[in-house]
Amino acid sequence: MTTTDAPAPTRRIARVALDVHLPHLDRFFDYTVPEAMADAAVVGARVRARFAGRTVDGFIVELPDDSAVERLSPLSRVVSSEPVLDAHQIALIRAVADHCAGAFADVMRLAVPPRHAATEAAEQHPWPAPEPSYVPSGALEDAPGGPRFLEALRRGGRLRAHWQVPPRFFTDRDGADDWRRGFVQACVAALDAHRGVLVLVPDVHDVRRMRDALTACLGDGCVAELHSESGPAARYRTYLAASRGRARVMVGTRGACYAPLHDLGLICLWDDGDDLFAEPRAPYPHARDVAALRAAAEPCALLYASYARSCEIERWVESGWLVPLASPAATTRRVCAVVRVAADSDEELRRDPMASAVRIPRRAFETIRAGLASGPVLVQVPRSGYLAALACADCRAPVRCRGCNGPVRADRLPDGGRRLSCRWCGRTMTSWQCPRCGSARLRAPLVGSRRTAEELGRAFPGVVLVDSSGQTVRESVGETPALVVATPGAEPVARAGYAAAVLLDGSLMLGRADLRAAEEALRRWLSAVALVRPAAEGGSVCLVGPPQDAPVQALVRLDPAGFAARELAQRAEAGLPPATAMCAVEGPERVITDFARLAAWPECAEVLGRVELPPSEPGAEPLWRLLVRAPRRAGGELAAAAKKALAVRSAHKEPGAVRVRIDPVDLS
Repeated sequence: MTTTDAPAPTRRIARVALDVHLPHLDRFFDYTVPEAMADAAVVGARVRARFAGRTVDGFIVELPDDSAVERLSPLSRVVSSEPVLDAHQIALIRAVADHCAGAFADVMRLAVPPRHAATEAAEQHPWPAPEPSYVPSGALEDAPGGPRFLEALRRGGRLRAHWQVPPRFFTDRDGADDWRRGFVQACVAALDAHRGVLVLVPDVHDVRRMRDALTACLGDGCVAELHSESGPAARYRTYLAASRGRARVMVGTRGACYAPLHDLGLICLWDDGDDLFAEPRAPYPHARDVAALRAAAEPCALLYASYARSCEIERWVESGWLVPLASPAATTRRVCAVVRVAADSDEELRRDPMASAVRIPRRAFETIRAGLASGPVLVQVPRSGYLAALACADCRAPVRCRGCNGPVRADRLPDGGRRLSCRWCGRTMTSWQCPRCGSARLRAPLVGSRRTAEELGRAFPGVVLVDSSGQTVRESVGETPALVVATPGAEPVARAGYAAAVLLDGSLMLGRADLRAAEEALRRWLSAVALVRPAAEGGSVCLVGPPQDAPVQALVRLDPAGFAARELAQRAEAGLPPATAMCAVEGPERVITDFARLAAWPECAEVLGRVELPPSEPGAEPLWRLLVRAPRRAGGELAAAAKKALAVRSAHKEPGAVRVRIDPVDLS
């Protein structure tokens, strides 16, 4: 009688992403799945496992057939068999972590909301299917290339485009303006192809307005909202509705870009230049980049839209990665308010000799007075607390470093003198002379919105004065004449549009110590222009600023695309992002020195000198910053080198915290 050995039982393996944020442990770990947990251990399930002598949380990301490790520990527990991570999300989180020199666990924390057990166990309410009752007209359909984009969406295509929305005031019967109507059109086209849609907007107010616009077309209850203000239970309920395939339309803020929508067909993102899209937590991903990475990995279309155009979008347009959907500037000017600049001609200076020196010149007062005759008037002033970079006291041109074109600051010396140094490369300037006018005098003005409101209240007695800034932000104003003083981003919406707008302190907006000062100023101004009635209805805008500056000229021409192309070319010439890849490393001086020693930067990279940053609070340890830039083609190598240096420091348990940002949004 012959006997054969019974085959050895095969072990079931789970590959787990642990909630461990140490850079040198940024990888997945294999565990065996006990027989009792076999049914519950699915990809995306929450688990707990022993690691380094303690039990930590994690997610199953794969169920491989085998492991390279012979002796594996078993999972401690399956916390929930609910699959809250899918394969597309896992790949996206990995791509974002590598792109930003971060850890998978850091991005996983941003992508998956905390578990709410009661919500998970509760019976899900019915989620109505979207049923379009009508499709708004105009908007994206009127943009050159817009009908082709919409037709491609209906066929399930993967077009990527940027829609340059004309900054005009227009609302339909449901109060939706041009960009919201265009997004509704794109969403309906994607739904016609039986695909899911994701709309990303900067803040909660935009979420609600976009939700209302979609609900008016698709029906009540079918639009999901995902943002931090909805509360842990409601947020987790919405997330589960997406992961279970019930929610097909979602509107949210930057965290929603990771939402697990099934069969995603379209991602829409409004106003990528808004700094609310930049994640303030490590590894500091930007929603614009996350959306791009997701659209490249998943079979879905991508639509960016904005009044302005960021340099990042312009780079993608010039490379052919994005298709521009933009009307000619002349066509845009016909449907928008007319824009003028105070002191923009010799005739204007003859009428008002002090127009280039005073804060509110004659033309601005005339614009306000004429506008108040037919409706509310908006006065936009820089946010309280904006500190301009050093500027020429005569022509207001910002002071820039001769070496790297960075902003310059003035430090007081013990003997009462002053030393000029670059905030980026640390180079000291022994002397300075304005390249525009030859003056050697400097200024650094600071203007607040409250003082502006007081001055205008005295100049226009009897007129209703509305202040919308700081903690007192107004949602809307009526149609009666009123003077609305608002900071950028806090402008109320006038129900019939503003009769006029005055944009004050243009030189202050342009002179901020920020790489994106000009780009941001134009974006804020165009947002204000979009609140003013068209020129055919008497709408006018007056900007008080240097008429010769490129952003001011772009505003007058309503040509953000031309400005973005010029700005990108200048950044390429100066070696600044996004034309180049850049890594910013911040921390105590000894930590920065150690990091620079460990980092194996690409050969093509250039290290800009260490520079001390202004203290964040009195008595705090001074922080230093190191900038490393490389050609755009070496961006991946730059991020990998920074990540490897972080891993070495983490493995050696080096003291001191270090902050690493890839392609930082803020370089003040």
